[in-house]
Amino acid sequence: MRAIGICLGASTVSVVEISKIDDKIKIDRQVSVSHNGDPKKTFIDTLKSFNPIGAKIAVTGRKFRSMVSVANISEPQASEIAYEYISDKYRNIDAIASLGGETFLVYPLDSHGKIASVISKNQCASGTGEFFMQQIKRMDLSIDETMEIAQSAEPFKVSGRCSVFCKSDCTHALNKGIPKSEVSAGLCRMISDKISELLDKTAKDRFLLVGGITKNKVIMDF
Repeated sequence: MRAIGICLGASTVSVVEISKIDDKIKIDRQVSVSHNGDPKKTFIDTLKSFNPIGAKIAVTGRKFRSMVSVANISEPQASEIAYEYISDKYRNIDAIASLGGETFLVYPLDSHGKIASVISKNQCASGTGEFFMQQIKRMDLSIDETMEIAQSAEPFKVSGRCSVFCKSDCTHALNKGIPKSEVSAGLCRMISDKISELLDKTAKDRFLLVGGITKNKVIMDF
């Protein structure tokens, strides 16, 4: 059996191709592409590169999954199903933290590995991946450049209370000549603090972190 799973996220289109042989799931290929505000075109172009003919296809994603007429499932359901296949590798997980472009959510798991509830952070955009992308683009930095310069920099303190305040802090810092590396590190620290605050709400100890934010090593190291 060959299947393709697609996540139409707030910032990226992610596609994974899997095959199933003798009840074993194998990941054959996976790609994550920024859609830059055009998720439909990016979705079509990326899916074509996977040659979807004959494959079973399912789509998930909080924001854009309704724009395509194929089988779709909710993010919690997708997370729960996916965890079944990796639970042997990641044992005794208490909760799954989904850290994406628009929302940060935690799914506490019951004793059977099923989602028991949903915990969300406040709705301010300042701690999300999309906000982070907007700020580094204002500094003419790519994600890779940002991680490289922020890795060893002293974080400049930026507000995490509100996206407007945070954006103003970044602007004022740059206008005063604070290096981009320190502002970038400050953004990473702010988001890391937001994640810690959310995880602390759960009273859980062992988390599986998923989502685009987890690819930012600087945020994860904080």
